[in-house]
Amino acid sequence: MRLRLGLLYLMVAAAASPVIIDRIAIVVNNQIIKQSDIERDIRVTDFLNHDPLSLSLAARKQAANRLIDQAFIRHEVRVGDYPTATFEDADAQLSLIKKDKFKSNEAFLQAVRNYGLTVPDLRFTFRWQLTVLRFIDVRFKPAALVTDTDVQQYYNAHLAALRQAHPKAYALKDVQSEIHQTLVSEKVNQLFFAWLDEQRKEAKIQYLEEKLR
Repeated sequence: MRLRLGLLYLMVAAAASPVIIDRIAIVVNNQIIKQSDIERDIRVTDFLNHDPLSLSLAARKQAANRLIDQAFIRHEVRVGDYPTATFEDADAQLSLIKKDKFKSNEAFLQAVRNYGLTVPDLRFTFRWQLTVLRFIDVRFKPAALVTDTDVQQYYNAHLAALRQAHPKAYALKDVQSEIHQTLVSEKVNQLFFAWLDEQRKEAKIQYLEEKLR
């Protein structure tokens, strides 16, 4: 009888203990996105933007879309052997955030805790973000061609704004380099997002959590 009661107690205790199951939310080709990935993405995004933490369905959908795009990039980085950032690079970025956004290290750590994050969460995030930026730069920047005509047209179309931003030096020769960089960035973004759209058209995306569709 005592043995049976002991076994019964163990069964009840096990049933009463909370069990956290990390379910698969989305499958992108052969890559999985878990519910915990979505929640972590939301927490990190709200932390970096200094927004109130929101785990609403709308926020989860936005995070899911970001992670789907990241799945495409992750695959391309791996198969294309693109350069990846290091944790030293991530730590340097983390130090900048702490210096620019927080009065002290304790204030930074408290904010991290408030968003349900850890410092390793941020290190992994920054390492990945820097890897993505390098991928975009290496993959798309060589094709972002900007001509002198493009620069001249941009200058003519934005002359008023350029005069306001550069009251003492707004002649074309003074802002030509800045305009060129702006146009290159715009074309890189166009090429990158067009690539993402093409990846989505060709990908097999399974929503195991239908609400995220």
